[in-house]
Amino acid sequence: MPAMRAMVIAQPGSRFRVEERAVPEPARHEVRIRVHACGVCHSDSMVVQGHMPGLVYPRVPGHEVIGTIEAIGADIDGWQVGTRVGVGWHSGACGHCGRCRHGNSFACENVQGATGITRDGGYATHMLARASALARVPEDMDPVESAPLLCAGITTFNALRHCGARPGDLVAVHGVGGLGHLAIQFAARQGLRTVAVNRGRDKEQLARSLGAQDYIDSERSDPAAALQALGGATAIIATVTSAEAMQAIVGGLAVNGTMMVIGAVGALTVNSLELLGKRAAVKGWYSGTAVDSEDTLLFSQRNRVVATNEIYPLEQAQTAYERMMSGKARFRVVLKVE
Repeated sequence: MPAMRAMVIAQPGSRFRVEERAVPEPARHEVRIRVHACGVCHSDSMVVQGHMPGLVYPRVPGHEVIGTIEAIGADIDGWQVGTRVGVGWHSGACGHCGRCRHGNSFACENVQGATGITRDGGYATHMLARASALARVPEDMDPVESAPLLCAGITTFNALRHCGARPGDLVAVHGVGGLGHLAIQFAARQGLRTVAVNRGRDKEQLARSLGAQDYIDSERSDPAAALQALGGATAIIATVTSAEAMQAIVGGLAVNGTMMVIGAVGALTVNSLELLGKRAAVKGWYSGTAVDSEDTLLFSQRNRVVATNEIYPLEQAQTAYERMMSGKARFRVVLKVE
């Protein structure tokens, strides 16, 4: 029987181990994907560290997957063997069952399993996915370069197109890292007046090369005051992982402005009087559906939005994961699956 390789977390807190398994056969509504690349995302820590109750182990993480359909189960229309596809964070049901009001794989009552979380993901040579979770990947997109667009990309792209900003409006991207370096590109390519905000000036040249028109060093000046001096932000895309830093910048919103929180910081304290006075809002956002993934990939292809990645072979998943968790990667980490 043909074998596959998978990098497995046996139990919460354990290290990755390589396993050989039988290549699985797709069930009804499923396809089997030959994985070419899988991004290593901070959200994978929920599986590695057991931060979500009720998960079943052993588990194969990975939800930034690009590969090729290798086999198709019963009752599937519109997909063929050999088609290049991507699979992101969302479940096989979310956004596709016709009844979902949430657009959120954890809130959906019809959830079929979130990729790399409640079902095995892309840290493997092969994986199964619900057909409803598949996104078409343009043939000329490099899978290793593009894999992070299936989570980091869709998150920032979707946050921007739901933040209420229009071409010419001032949008601040808070944090120039794995999410922020993509958000700057998406914002600039959408015709938004893009301001990068980061601690120190070491990333200023990079931010400007990605499309930022202005740069604010939050160590040298009050970021909220600096944004107000520029006219106030229609939106702030908050990608940092510091609640204190978010709290320091929210005052930079303009009237009717929105801060889109896409960095996970836990508790966040906001001055409600300031929000009331400006009719401003703080809103959380993450990921999206397979259709959103396709939109993200097509926009990235047509507008040359590119993730900056550090690349590791599949068998070095532990090293790749530790590099990502260290916060020192520039900027995304990707497993190349041979």
